[in-house]
Amino acid sequence: MAELVAVIASTHHPFYYRASTATGADRPDFADEWVRKVEAFRETLTRARPDVLVMVGSDHFHQLWLDNMPQFLVGKAPFYDANFYNEEREFGLPRMLLKGQEDLSAYVLREGLDAGFDLAFSNELRIDHSITCPIITLRPQNDLPIVPIYTNIFAPPLPQPKRFVQLGRAIRQLIESWPSDQRVAVIGTGHLSLELGGPRQFGPHGPDPEFDRKAVDWIANGDIEKCLGEVTLESLHLPGNATHGFMDFMLMMGVAGEGQRVDYVDTYDLFHTMEAYFTWYPGGPR
Repeated sequence: MAELVAVIASTHHPFYYRASTATGADRPDFADEWVRKVEAFRETLTRARPDVLVMVGSDHFHQLWLDNMPQFLVGKAPFYDANFYNEEREFGLPRMLLKGQEDLSAYVLREGLDAGFDLAFSNELRIDHSITCPIITLRPQNDLPIVPIYTNIFAPPLPQPKRFVQLGRAIRQLIESWPSDQRVAVIGTGHLSLELGGPRQFGPHGPDPEFDRKAVDWIANGDIEKCLGEVTLESLHLPGNATHGFMDFMLMMGVAGEGQRVDYVDTYDLFHTMEAYFTWYPGGPR
């Protein structure tokens, strides 16, 4: 059977690539510390020596739109183009080509359907920054095949938070039952409190530092039940109008398991959001 060697949750700030590659007067004063934190975080994946990456993210209305919005979607293509033009224009993200792991994609889709998840799929999925940004930060050589899994955190009606946790638990079970000798890492990206286009977008930190503090504590301690006891679709509007992306962090807590404390945690307060990085090693610290 396949081995789950790392579970990783991170934010996916699209400005990191431009900030980290800028030089001279164009380099922001927070870039060096940001790069230092990301390089330390990257090592947590490198030490796990994965063969394949299961990547959990959310399409930012780039390919998926209101004419046909799946709640959970599995990509099952041999290759994935990335990024989109506006991401190149606004954030300087490079065009990328990511290799798919079709066997694991097909297994997750078939077994996930049989486990009670009505998963959509795409053989022509194009990837945006929710997946390419963690590739850039965690595996910049882009040399490992991926299985992309997209969740709907943008277009109501959204799945309930508990459904994200349930899917996370199912993803772990499917990986560990996959008849393969591959080493698999699951990387999921969301965010903490976040405001987009609202009055709290460009403050000195995330729009709700108290929510951020509690969220980091829930994740770091694997406290799924406490998190589910406080987080609802309605409550997620309060920390910022785009905070529903936190449910992808909840999905990763489901992969890691109830009560599983992280082996690595770090955060970085930027001018409008808190960056957060978490790693669990299912088999123990490396």
